[in-house]
Amino acid sequence: MDYRLESFPLLREFLTYHETIRGHARKTSDEYFLDLRAFFRFLKRQRGLVPTDAKLEEIPIGDVALPLVASVTLTDVYEYMAYLARERANQPNSPNTGYGLGTAARARKVAAIRSLYRYLTAKAHLLSENPVQELDSPKIKKTLPRYLSLEESLRLLSTVEGPQRDRDYCILTLFLNCGLRISELAGLNLADVRDDTLRVVGKGNKERLLYLNDACREALRRWLTIRATLPSLDKQALFLSHLHRRISVKGIHFTVKKRLQAAGLDTDLYSSHKLRHTAATLMLQNGVDVRTLQELLGHEHLNTTQIYTHVEDGELRAAARANPLSKVKPAR
Repeated sequence: MDYRLESFPLLREFLTYHETIRGHARKTSDEYFLDLRAFFRFLKRQRGLVPTDAKLEEIPIGDVALPLVASVTLTDVYEYMAYLARERANQPNSPNTGYGLGTAARARKVAAIRSLYRYLTAKAHLLSENPVQELDSPKIKKTLPRYLSLEESLRLLSTVEGPQRDRDYCILTLFLNCGLRISELAGLNLADVRDDTLRVVGKGNKERLLYLNDACREALRRWLTIRATLPSLDKQALFLSHLHRRISVKGIHFTVKKRLQAAGLDTDLYSSHKLRHTAATLMLQNGVDVRTLQELLGHEHLNTTQIYTHVEDGELRAAARANPLSKVKPAR
């Protein structure tokens, strides 16, 4: 998908600003585009700018210009939110789709609209007033993230067997000890492993340095020994698929699900992202400071820039050692 082919000029400029100045990843820009394209499609239909029988998903937005963008009111946005909550198909291409987006999905769309109008007023100076300044976001019900207990984590690690044992054990160990995102793990290169540190590229191409505890270093040592003997179509990739290419996000999802199932854990409840929650929870339970954990995990929310209190390297090393899985080594 190339939003540059479908966007109107103002939207292209906004998305380019987020990629080049704000440093957001292309995937984030694509999500902004999809959310804003849907909003302006709805707006054109509400304003009678397209035939009444036009399908929302087929309405072009290339002709949207500043006058229409500037005419948006809070009422327009709230009508759009009402449409999303009641009539929007969850899976438009499925015959069994349900209708009405949840609060989290609607909140993301509100965030995209807010961000666009902040840019038009504060950065591009194309609007003198922000028409959505007072826009409220749907209240998201807070739920505790699912995570594995220490005993379940140990069981997961102890049941890793088979031809890809060392690779999969290392993947699980990094998830459970470092709290990596799945995209971060898939993107790891051999050069990112340096002695007791791991260089991670997170959201928005932001780098952070993680300190590896004993369990991670030993798991990496064993995997790298195997990795050095394998033919590779990607000389840089740390983890390879069975086709000797860089393992994909989809491949990691499959691997984690397979290992969870082998350990007798519910794959409908747990996933690779739940292993990230597990790492965070186990460290918090074992005394790691919240601000240290935020830096370790590389937390950053869409449309906000969170400024973390500077954490000394010693505290990050202590956080790595504090994970109760830090001493676990693969059985032979």
